[in-house]
Amino acid sequence: MNTNFDRRSFISKTGVIVAAAAFTGNIVAQDDAGYSLPKLPYAYDALEPFIDAKTVEIHYDKHHRSYVSNLNKLLAGNKDLMKMDINQLVSNISKVPEAIRQGVINNAGGNANHILYWDVMGPNAGGNPTGAIAKAIDQAFESLDKLKEKVNQAGLTRFGSGWSWLVVDATKKLQVISTPNQDSPLMNGHTPILGIDVWEHAYYLKYQNKRADYLAAWWNLVNWKSVSDRFGAAISKS
Repeated sequence: MNTNFDRRSFISKTGVIVAAAAFTGNIVAQDDAGYSLPKLPYAYDALEPFIDAKTVEIHYDKHHRSYVSNLNKLLAGNKDLMKMDINQLVSNISKVPEAIRQGVINNAGGNANHILYWDVMGPNAGGNPTGAIAKAIDQAFESLDKLKEKVNQAGLTRFGSGWSWLVVDATKKLQVISTPNQDSPLMNGHTPILGIDVWEHAYYLKYQNKRADYLAAWWNLVNWKSVSDRFGAAISKS
């Protein structure tokens, strides 16, 4: 089925506004109340051969969906928190009651992290960045290849489950960091603009225990337009 997809709806409740994009797929999900599971911006098989269709289906429709559902259950009755977009919620985690805070970190982080993950990938993507983000990468890391090395190393050395990130820090500079589990860089004042999920469910069906192979292949999927838009938004914030 072919339909039109507006990335504004995909970033629903994130506070990020980026350009519209085409969506081809048959995936529609919407929770009855609270935070919603955004539409996947491409078909399950669109990332092949680098990520297989079954992995995308399970990752999106089981794992990501569960973060949204669990978050809504945790925040039931907390209307002020429910009014925050997902990035605001993660950035202000200290405002969450201590009794549910860790659960919100896990599930709000899981939602925010995956919204970015799906958006910074795409079919017929990869290649090299251009414009301001390309210049910033060269300034911070000398070259795109060296950035890839740092991001991949951060992912390889993340023990257990977590993420490898390219972020804009508080001084508007690029950094590579890694976070455990579903912790978000936003919790530490960083703005993520590119993220690779290194939980085993992100790659195990195709790559088994070969995380390095998954990380190397992942760069063929980078949607540099999305990364560039996120970089521009991050450095323009007051």
